[in-house]
Amino acid sequence: MFDALPGDLNRARRASALAHITEHEVDVLVIGGGVTGAGVALDAATRGLSVALVEARDLASGTSGFSSKLVHGGLRYLAQGDVGLAWESAVEREALMRRIAPHLVRPRAFLVPRFAHGPEQSAPRGPLDGWLGDALTETGVRIADGLRSLSGMPARVLPRPKRVSAREARLLAPTLRERGLRGGLVYWDGTVEDDARLVVALARTAARHGARVVTGQRVVRATDREAWLADGTRLRARAVVNATGVWAGDLAPGVDLAPSRGTHLVFRASVFGDPRAVVTAPVPGHFGRYVFVLPQENGLCYLGLTDEPAPGADGYEPGVPEGDIDFLLRTASESLAVPLTRADVLGAFSGLRPLIRAVPRGHGAERPSAAVSRQHLVLDTPGAPITVTGGKLTVYRRMAEDAVDAAVRRFGEDPRHRPAVTKRVPLLGSPGTEPGARAAVSARERPSPGAAGTASARVAAARWPGADPDREVARRLARVYGWEAERVADLAAADPELAEEVAPGAGVTLAELAFGILAEGADTAADLLERRTRLALDPELARATEAAASALVDRLA
Repeated sequence: MFDALPGDLNRARRASALAHITEHEVDVLVIGGGVTGAGVALDAATRGLSVALVEARDLASGTSGFSSKLVHGGLRYLAQGDVGLAWESAVEREALMRRIAPHLVRPRAFLVPRFAHGPEQSAPRGPLDGWLGDALTETGVRIADGLRSLSGMPARVLPRPKRVSAREARLLAPTLRERGLRGGLVYWDGTVEDDARLVVALARTAARHGARVVTGQRVVRATDREAWLADGTRLRARAVVNATGVWAGDLAPGVDLAPSRGTHLVFRASVFGDPRAVVTAPVPGHFGRYVFVLPQENGLCYLGLTDEPAPGADGYEPGVPEGDIDFLLRTASESLAVPLTRADVLGAFSGLRPLIRAVPRGHGAERPSAAVSRQHLVLDTPGAPITVTGGKLTVYRRMAEDAVDAAVRRFGEDPRHRPAVTKRVPLLGSPGTEPGARAAVSARERPSPGAAGTASARVAAARWPGADPDREVARRLARVYGWEAERVADLAAADPELAEEVAPGAGVTLAELAFGILAEGADTAADLLERRTRLALDPELARATEAAASALVDRLA
């Protein structure tokens, strides 16, 4: 029924991996299955090291699954004067969109509406909430475009920014208020199909290169070369890497994190008139800070995000306070013709940013305290795991490279003699990762993301057993899975019942859930509904699909 391939994650391979690392020492043991941990596992495995990754729950079950789904060039960092971080973001974005994951990371237009500044504005204003602020914003966008060009990203992928008229602005965002609308500024940045899918692709690609991935096992204690699971099992490694995000301090007591809660609200896209661009709305009194209406391919829009201190919050379920909801509705409504209400809100989610407040001096830190910033930190303390924390989703690869460099130095080697190669390693689903000789053909021909997607949809359509007259299903599979769309279609071809939607109107088929169980490491209905798909974001769909997902797990896992 299903031809397993290297890189597939499922219950049997998880058990095999756990048995192996219980008996054998590995070079690098990574604790944490978010984007940073999965990135470390891939970096180490592609340098020829033996690797194990251990995650307490499911891949991307912490902060990495609750982001704004943006792979951005660092415009906000420019507003903060951090040109170095903006440049790093632009470089990593170029690698992700052109070589690493072009099937998951795509261009997206952003609209900055411009309104006349007058007494009709209801929210308190700051000194830069006027013409000067507009001018500074456009200057920042132009500088970010310069970084785009310097990073090697061509304008045919991310077009240059441009001013648009009020009419053009409302074509992109039909629910913008007309009163006072003078036009807007459009720029382009990167968005990811789904952040959780990026993490799963990283972990699977690491597994394809030999890493052993174990989920559902919590590490409760670790040293520089050992770690203990909750049942007392001891794991051994030449270097242990702590990539546990907001939980980093549990394994590295010297690290002082300042978790910050980022909340998003979920709407049907029709509430915003099915916008064709990300709509930005300035936060009054805070130059360079915006909330975003983020259109998704599944007919939803996310409105986010907040940036609130959340000491002591649960990293898995930090909650959505009433104040966050009020703030987002109020701020976005300032730019809309009809104010948003709570009745418009379909759901909500939040995650915790592992911001670094301070690290102790004299503990071998490669960088002194980054204060409360978006920079990342690698802490290499003798006798303790190497800790990598802070940072942003966009720069996960650079964070992983720095952490593995530290591990290589622990081995007594020079990282320059065992350099990172992940800028050139495509993730599973991307062109160049197909089985057999097809990979070499793709690597040689380097099809554009559009051409690769069209080809993947064509193959999936030919194999799909159900009715799909407009290739709507095939195109969606290609968008979500890249060339692996054909593997999902093969599952449906072998069992036509899997070609059915999980529930009427779900927009997700049973074959996709089956693929999540057999190849993407999902082990529970929650894994399928919350992270392999986003059906759980719609409470009604979550209730309607839970039984089918559970039955499929019982049958296939």
